Amino acid sequence: MSLARVRVKMCGMTRGEDIAHAINLGVDAIGLVFYPKSSRCVSLAHAKILLNDLPPFVSSVAVLVNPDQEMVYKIIEELPIHLLQFHGDEPVEFCQQFNKPFIKAIPSNSEEHIQHAAQEFETAHALLLDTPSETARGGTGCVFDWNIIPKKVGKPYILAGGLNEANVLEAIKSCTPYAVDLCSGIELSPGIKDHGKMSRFMQKILNCK
Repeated sequence: MSLARVRVKMCGMTRGEDIAHAINLGVDAIGLVFYPKSSRCVSLAHAKILLNDLPPFVSSVAVLVNPDQEMVYKIIEELPIHLLQFHGDEPVEFCQQFNKPFIKAIPSNSEEHIQHAAQEFETAHALLLDTPSETARGGTGCVFDWNIIPKKVGKPYILAGGLNEANVLEAIKSCTPYAVDLCSGIELSPGIKDHGKMSRFMQKILNCK
């Protein structure tokens, strides 16, 4: 691992108190889900409240799954969003048309699939490697086989999928990702964060050598 600590994004935020706690812990980014089928989905109106007075150096990420063009432009225009995260089957042309830094989530099926995605989405600021699922778009709470991650992905990648306070150090040691993304591993229930789990997770990260 490099001297810089691994970055942390806590996703699926639905409550202001959870965002405030994440910020106090030193989290680098928070994610809001705009996918209607998700139990963590927030409306534009609620997102405006949640992102009000977001401090400098904390990135806000809009998580989207196969959105229409109009919806993405509306989110960009009405919210202080720093990055877009595409979690569906969006082609690269769609993702890059908004002139906004974007992350492309990849279901990590195989080493070859990850390498191909890194080449296909070369304009992405990062790839997010997540656990494949037939029924969910993230937030599964399941870990995938980290051994399939190529030694050289070709661009920064964010590790997701079932991360929590018990396995994060093993994940960092095994994979050396640029960042980690967690959701269900810090929750009491979908969209409701457990502040104790959040605190213990960040303590593990900050003490990681």
